[in-house]
Amino acid sequence: MLNAFLVALAVFICVGGAELIGFTMLNRPIIIGPLVGLFLGDLHTGVVVGASLEAVFMGVVNIGGASAAEPGIATAVGAAFAIMLGKGSEVALTLALPIGILGLQIKTVLYIFVVGMFAKTFDRLAAEGKERQIIFLHYGLWTVNWALYSLVAFLGILFGSDAVSALLEAIPEVVMNGLTVCGGLLPAVGMAMLMKMLWDKKICMFYFLGFVLAAYLNLPLIALAVLGVIIAISIGMSDYRMNQLASQRAALPAASGAVETYELDEEEEEFFS
Repeated sequence: MLNAFLVALAVFICVGGAELIGFTMLNRPIIIGPLVGLFLGDLHTGVVVGASLEAVFMGVVNIGGASAAEPGIATAVGAAFAIMLGKGSEVALTLALPIGILGLQIKTVLYIFVVGMFAKTFDRLAAEGKERQIIFLHYGLWTVNWALYSLVAFLGILFGSDAVSALLEAIPEVVMNGLTVCGGLLPAVGMAMLMKMLWDKKICMFYFLGFVLAAYLNLPLIALAVLGVIIAISIGMSDYRMNQLASQRAALPAASGAVETYELDEEEEEFFS
C-alpha cells in the first residue's frame, strides 16, 4: 500500500506538476525514474530505469493528436516494478509501452470529461470578472484531474503487473480505436484555435504556402521550420526599417520648423538693431 501511494505521489508531482508550472522536463523518465527510486529506497535502479526509458521515449513529445504514449506514468510504474521484483530494467522496458499507452488514453479522457466540461464556466467567470473563482476552479480542477490520473499508478502497483495487463486486454478494441480517433482530431482543433487568434489577411498567404510545401513538395519539418524562421526574420527586419522611416519622417517636420523659427528670429534681430 505504501509503495503504491509513493509511486502515485511521484506521478502526481512530476506529471501533474509539469502541467501546472510548464516545466516540461519534469515529466520525463530521467526525472521520474530517480524520484521513484528515491521513494522506494533504491536510487541506483531508479536512475538506471529512468535513463533506459529516456532513451526509449526520447523522441516522444505528445502535442495535440500527435501522441504515442505517456512516458511519465510508464516510467513510474515500470521503475517501481523493477525495484519491487528485483529484476532490473528489463521489467520496466517490458511494461513501459502498454502502461504508457493506457496512461495516455486515460489522460485524454480526463481532459475531456473533467477539465473540458468547465470551459464555459471559465468563460462566464472571466466575463463577470470573478478572478478569485477562476483561480480556485483552476487549481481545483488541476488537483482533481491529476489525483484521478495518479490512481492509475496506485492501482497498478497495488494489484500488480498481471492486473495491469489484464486491464489492457479487457478494454474493447472499439473503445481504444475510438479514443485514438478522438486524439487524431485534436490537431485540427488546435490548428483552428490558433488560426482564430492569429488569422490576418496580410500574412495568410504564408499559411497556404506552408500547406503547399508540406502537402505537394513533401518537405520535412526541419526544412519548413527553417523557412518559417527565414520568413519571420525577413518580416521583422522589414517592419524595423518601416518603423525607422516613420520615426525619421515624424522628426523632419519638427526639425524644419525649428530651423524656420531660428531664421525668423535672426531676421527680427537684424530689423530692430
